[in-house]
Amino acid sequence: MPPLLQLHLLVFLITSTGILGRLIELPPEGIVAWRTLIASTGALAIAGVIRRLPLWPGKRRLVTMLGVGAIMGLHWICFFAAIKLANVSICLAGLATISLFTAFSEPLLTRKRIRPYEVLLGLLVLAGIVMIAGSSRGYLAGLAAALAAAVLASIFPVLNRDLVQRGCDPQVMVGWEMIGAFLVTLPVIGVRLFKGYDGLLPAASDWGWLLILGLVCTVFGHAFHIHLLKRITAYQGNLAFNFEPVYGIVAAGLIFGEWHDLHPGFYFGAATVIAANLLHPWLERRLRMSLETTD
Repeated sequence: MPPLLQLHLLVFLITSTGILGRLIELPPEGIVAWRTLIASTGALAIAGVIRRLPLWPGKRRLVTMLGVGAIMGLHWICFFAAIKLANVSICLAGLATISLFTAFSEPLLTRKRIRPYEVLLGLLVLAGIVMIAGSSRGYLAGLAAALAAAVLASIFPVLNRDLVQRGCDPQVMVGWEMIGAFLVTLPVIGVRLFKGYDGLLPAASDWGWLLILGLVCTVFGHAFHIHLLKRITAYQGNLAFNFEPVYGIVAAGLIFGEWHDLHPGFYFGAATVIAANLLHPWLERRLRMSLETTD
């Protein structure tokens, strides 16, 4: 199966995280804390006990993995905050600007030249997002949180791609990164507890959703994503993830009745996002052919 098709199947799976975030009755940092605790335990158990892999990645790589995990944790806090402040549709719409930010973050972090056509495609996606969220002015705080999540999400796939190309095992990476993501929630949880908030323990009805979120969406989903980064660029991966709002908004409409967000601008915006995804491989192929012809 081609890597990009596998990636789109993965996007369809990860789309469910927005639905689960709406179903779980916890604040954003509570969802992230329990998710990462479950995921780190599951990933390291699979890597160490079942696959019998060495879990110690080395001091330098450990620091990098914990740092990547911290960025990921902040991303998820912003992501779930956007859902709580607005709804699944607005959150996923804002998150689709990842490709615009990745067009700059990937070249800066890898010391490569910025590709003008990737910036243009990112702007095309941004135009689509403006159309999708155009009539949702009451959700500006949620949209702002989603955009912050998008900025953070443009960074950690680039760093993960470097780690996996250096030979790090995806399952071990997920295990340590989830510890880093958990640690970044502790200051926020500490502030909550200091203010007397005690709603950080999951209700009985939350545990099933948290296990799906931690084990299926995180341990399997993110390890598989890291594995795919061996064969695709971070920009290609994040551009494909722009289908997440299309899948997610339709799912939210079916499950939660968020059809009021699916105004005509949504369909034009979704078409724009899809067009950007289709244009990217075509433009990349044309550029490669042009360079080969020049040589």
